[in-house]
Amino acid sequence: MSNFIVRKAAVLGAGVMGAQIAAHLANAEVPVVLFDLPAKEGDPSGIVRKAIDALRKLEPSPLATKDRVTYIDAANYSQHLDQLQDCDLIIEAIAEKMEWKDDLYRQIAPFIAPTAIIASNTSGLSINRLSQGLPEALRSRFCGIHFFNPPRYMHLVELVATRSTDPSLLDNLESWLVSRLGKGIVRALDTPNFVANRVGVFSMLAVMHHTQRLGLGFDVVDSLTGPIIGRPKSATYRTADVVGLDTLAHVIKTMQDTLPEDPWHGYYGVPGWLAALIGKGALGQKTRCGIFRKDGRTIKVLDLSLQDYRDSAADIDPTVLAILKNRNPAEKFAQLRASEHPHAQFLWAIFRDIFHYTAFHLADIADNARDVDFAMRWGFGWAQGPFESWQAAGWQAIADAVKADIDAGRAMSPVPLPAWVFGHVAQAGVHTAQGSYSASADAYRPRSTLPVYQRQIFPERVLGEKAVAGTTVWENEGVRLWTLPQVDDGIAIVSIKTRNHTLGRDVIVGLQEAVARAEAGYQGLVLWHEAPFAFGANLKEVVEAIAGGEFELLERYVAEFQNASMCLKYAKVPVVAAVQGMALGGGCEFLMHAARRVIALESYIGLVEAGVGLIPAGGGCKEFAIRAAQYAAKTAGNDPFEFIQPAFMTIAMATVSKSGAQAKELGFARETDKIVFNANELLYVALREARGLAEGGYYPRLSPRAIKVAGRTGIANCEMMLANMKEGGMISAHDYAVAKAAATALCGGDIETGSLVDEQWLLSVERKLFVELLKSPKTQQRIQHMLETGKPLRN
Repeated sequence: MSNFIVRKAAVLGAGVMGAQIAAHLANAEVPVVLFDLPAKEGDPSGIVRKAIDALRKLEPSPLATKDRVTYIDAANYSQHLDQLQDCDLIIEAIAEKMEWKDDLYRQIAPFIAPTAIIASNTSGLSINRLSQGLPEALRSRFCGIHFFNPPRYMHLVELVATRSTDPSLLDNLESWLVSRLGKGIVRALDTPNFVANRVGVFSMLAVMHHTQRLGLGFDVVDSLTGPIIGRPKSATYRTADVVGLDTLAHVIKTMQDTLPEDPWHGYYGVPGWLAALIGKGALGQKTRCGIFRKDGRTIKVLDLSLQDYRDSAADIDPTVLAILKNRNPAEKFAQLRASEHPHAQFLWAIFRDIFHYTAFHLADIADNARDVDFAMRWGFGWAQGPFESWQAAGWQAIADAVKADIDAGRAMSPVPLPAWVFGHVAQAGVHTAQGSYSASADAYRPRSTLPVYQRQIFPERVLGEKAVAGTTVWENEGVRLWTLPQVDDGIAIVSIKTRNHTLGRDVIVGLQEAVARAEAGYQGLVLWHEAPFAFGANLKEVVEAIAGGEFELLERYVAEFQNASMCLKYAKVPVVAAVQGMALGGGCEFLMHAARRVIALESYIGLVEAGVGLIPAGGGCKEFAIRAAQYAAKTAGNDPFEFIQPAFMTIAMATVSKSGAQAKELGFARETDKIVFNANELLYVALREARGLAEGGYYPRLSPRAIKVAGRTGIANCEMMLANMKEGGMISAHDYAVAKAAATALCGGDIETGSLVDEQWLLSVERKLFVELLKSPKTQQRIQHMLETGKPLRN
């Protein structure tokens, strides 16, 4: 990798996108100066300060931890342009008006450092045209850097070069965006709306066209265009509401104004009903009224035939639903095309038209088919890109069907499919082991060879690409122990195989065996698999044991779970937990016991057992008790309760971290643990971490023998908090009982305050309390409810 580093950045424009781009830069520990116009009254930087304050309140939070906001400084164009001189990266994110951007570029040009990168976050204006607003000397360092909303969570960034952009600058910027900000990069061509918005907005326009043609309800269409076809839950019309109907109209107008020769130009217009909503100020989610509207708990949807809102009730025809559940893509598309039901006709039409559109425009909008598919997956949340869906269903059969519909006048445009569709691609497909098809070059393009991608052992793949298999050392039903000889054959990897990586008996036993084998033949062990990290104990096994009254068996099961945690903690070789996604309950406890953690930024970690009427019993309470004692030993008061109190509230309220970084604040991770922004780098970094520990002469820690506990006084203090919460109606009687059990485990049991105990004592306390709670009918009800609904029960 290059040594390119952004030490300080500036974002110009404190609107929704600008402020959230600044937040994500701060997440990555890059100080940011956020600019906007000077306020007409009061504090000249008041507009920016208001935007920064709004970041604190947004959910989902654009900030990885609350303190990140302190790394964003407020500035205005009248007073603070000289601060740009210290910035390595300047991102312009003001409104999509060319003349406004030209004017701003003229203002900032004298203050830009000689080596700084200047970029526009425009969603579709010409990057070459924008570059003309800068002095010629700066144009080689200018490019497009289009983040998707919300910038922290959306993986896609489109990187767009001008004719003058320095290629090495673009390579450095891509590498930095991938590794430091965790992004997936598509090198877009300088065409209107670039790749994702060009295809995505056309897809929405096609949906709108066929909705009206077939007389379908907006709610029905959202049922048809959501998860059932591999699209997000927000589907089409709810997505429009979330984006903002005015914003959508603006993007459509960009296509209308800049693509006059496009064969689909006649469809690049805002439908009358959509223009009417915008005219009334019903702009979607931001005005609480758009295509959908919430009345109390009832979701209403606009009905064009009624010219009013009605209750949303969207059922897919059962025969069409059966077709959609067919796992054979070729059969599925053939059945949709053959069906006469409007739901099936609609689905075939929207797929046919997107296949037609992307094939015709591939040479114009992207270097290759992989870029289009990744753009739609990362930018619009599609499970498969259009070319992947086409290839999965049989390239030739779909091509023939689309051609037949074009010839019959059923497609949105009469323009024929390009010749390449029926050439050698028809046999090989657009995605092959050699690369993905480029229509402009009539060749297959391999993946980028930038060094940053060598850190991605398991990169996201398109259809037809094979993953690295690794070499299996040993496995059972629950786990697989394996190695990657081409990376480091001295570090073993253990991966949980169960659904959602739940922690049943096979996993518990398997982990202990994996540790033993790693100790015997390897220098380290990494616990890694794709997200989620783990959803906790296998509740189905627990319910079956409760039904049989096998509480002694359950106690032995908990003891075995604790043994697995201790096995990870005291392994003779370093165990590194590589965490991404959900790490809940026992999953959180396992990572707490590892020698080191490498955590993806988007990880959500917590001890959530209270939600099913239980307490952590895989060593989670014990670990907090030990840390409390260690903390107390270093403070003047020598009182562990100061540390116990926040841990108690975290466990009692089943708090889950909102990022990997926040997991440190909650005590689930250590300050020295690494946070990785790109989850695809997680295994690479974890293997390096394990190797570093091994080379550094790692040896397991000694088990503490004199752990000072908070005892009865600590329990009483916790109960005082609980009593207030109960009286205030915040918790139920059973919540109180569960939280008291957690307090007892954290405080070392009902013993004298200041007593000295060892780890096994603490484990036995939490184990016995856990089993006693299992015997409670209310806990049993909570467990059953969670299994049936996936949601916690308050009883």
